[in-house]
Amino acid sequence: MKMLRFRSSSIKSLSQEIQCTVRLLDDTELPCIIQRDTKGQFLIDHVCNHFSLLEKDYFGIRFVDPEKQRHWLEPNKSVVKQMKSQPPYTMCFRAKFYPSEPMKVKEELTRYLLYLQIKRDIFHGRLLCSLSDAASLGAYTLQAELGDYEPHEHPEGYVGEIKLFPKQTQKLERKMEQIHKNELRGQSPAVAELNLLQKAHTLETYGVDPHPCKDSSGATAFIGFTATGFVVFQGNKRIQLLRWFDVSKLKFDGKTFYVHGVQKEKKIVLTYHTSTPAACKHLWKCGVENQAFYKYEKSSQIKTVSSSNIFFKGRRFRFSGRVAKEVIEASTKIQRTPPEVHRGVPIDSAINLFRSTLAQSRSYYSLSKQLITNAETTKSCLPFPDESEEQPPMDGGEQLTLNDQSTSEEEKEKETQNEKDEIGEFKCESEEENSDEALTISEQVYNPSASVLPTPVEDGGIDLLFNSHPPGNQRDEGGSYDDDELDANETALLIAKEEELKEVKRVLTSNFELLTSNKHLNAMAKCFVKLLLVGFGLMLFAFPLLLVLLESDIDASFLREIRQTPEFEQFHNEYYCPLRQWLACKVYYILDKLGSS
Repeated sequence: MKMLRFRSSSIKSLSQEIQCTVRLLDDTELPCIIQRDTKGQFLIDHVCNHFSLLEKDYFGIRFVDPEKQRHWLEPNKSVVKQMKSQPPYTMCFRAKFYPSEPMKVKEELTRYLLYLQIKRDIFHGRLLCSLSDAASLGAYTLQAELGDYEPHEHPEGYVGEIKLFPKQTQKLERKMEQIHKNELRGQSPAVAELNLLQKAHTLETYGVDPHPCKDSSGATAFIGFTATGFVVFQGNKRIQLLRWFDVSKLKFDGKTFYVHGVQKEKKIVLTYHTSTPAACKHLWKCGVENQAFYKYEKSSQIKTVSSSNIFFKGRRFRFSGRVAKEVIEASTKIQRTPPEVHRGVPIDSAINLFRSTLAQSRSYYSLSKQLITNAETTKSCLPFPDESEEQPPMDGGEQLTLNDQSTSEEEKEKETQNEKDEIGEFKCESEEENSDEALTISEQVYNPSASVLPTPVEDGGIDLLFNSHPPGNQRDEGGSYDDDELDANETALLIAKEEELKEVKRVLTSNFELLTSNKHLNAMAKCFVKLLLVGFGLMLFAFPLLLVLLESDIDASFLREIRQTPEFEQFHNEYYCPLRQWLACKVYYILDKLGSS
């Protein structure tokens, strides 16, 4: 692919040109060369021009810094200044804002890119749904990818050869096959993709950008921002929804994130804690951008916001770009001939390596079996099994090939399954009558507009998530980190940490029972309590006596003797009188202000 060179207005030496790679939604890579002063908007426009995309406000570019923190590329800032790692840079093109009404997205190309994003969300468990909804989503995907059901091309069990969900049961596969076979015949890929978007946008986690955190009680929660408002999930349930018009301010301070709003006509402040200050700042920025995009009528209404109420303190940030209503209005004015949509995107994360095989075979059953075998082979050699999104390149920048594999197919499938089984669960609600077969849509936390990799928990990892230096992930030669691996580690660590907290609670309880059963320690504790009570009683006696000595006119003999001592006179003249005068002035000043107002 031909590289694009961005040249700035000033003349710079060729040594300052920087190589950059953007990974697209179909797992292909778009290389380009930028200069040190190239702004993020040029890179975003380059990717959109590659697709001939006009409705580009729904999309953005993401990257991970050397501290393994995710970021959205800001369009008005230099790419190099945002990328804190060393070149070459690796970034991902992903959906940043999800349209609240997919029917209002005018062009088929835009809907197709959103469909690719939703398909990734489904595969990696970010879109929670019931078994029946999952079957419909899977059937729409089959119709879009495979076309109409044909008995000679799609023999019994063909759905089982395709991985669409993180936990794909036989019951789900039967339902998907039944819908694809009987209900979707005649739907073109564009229609099936639109139907999938329409179904997905009715789900609670549609477009959720989840951020792992802890609530005020220490329980694990996942914060997200949608077209509706601010949402919080615990387990598989939404426990908080605050609509954008009820959110008055978003703030952060260090690792603490605050949401000021109104609920049931009462002002509330919700508090959450992230693992690092950088994660909290990223959470705040995402909230500010989503509120601006979905809440306001025009972009001219958006103001610069600060992370703090104190003047000249805190971070300042302003959303740049069009808001949702402006994007929809601009879409209605598009008059061009629709650009050609190049489909053939892989169902599984590694299928894109075998597109040439797809064109050479006419039998779907034999082809799909070969693709799945190759996909599992590819996955088994990766340090984290999943799509290549933000995966560091191999030595010399070469792509992984099938010839590098030596493990048997059974061993690879077993390894992949074991890795996925080690991830903590983030389950969906199943509305089916058989609760023991409830569909688990996700076994790990999801993240904004990207894919989460099932990653095994490393030994000793459970204590490191909420430290300032979490365990590092593998890094490529250019300093880019894998965004998916980062999120998968956070998921596993959070859930493992909850299990450890339960164990710590049990140990503390047993230790407390052991301590209370020790008579010697009980006696010491009683003595300490008595000492505190005696000290508190002495203070209650001494404080009134001091007031009597300083303020009263009682002329008792023992009080007169105390007042005449040099120490008391010095305390009275040098400390007590100036303090009383200062307090009196302050009280009079406040009362005067209140009286004048």
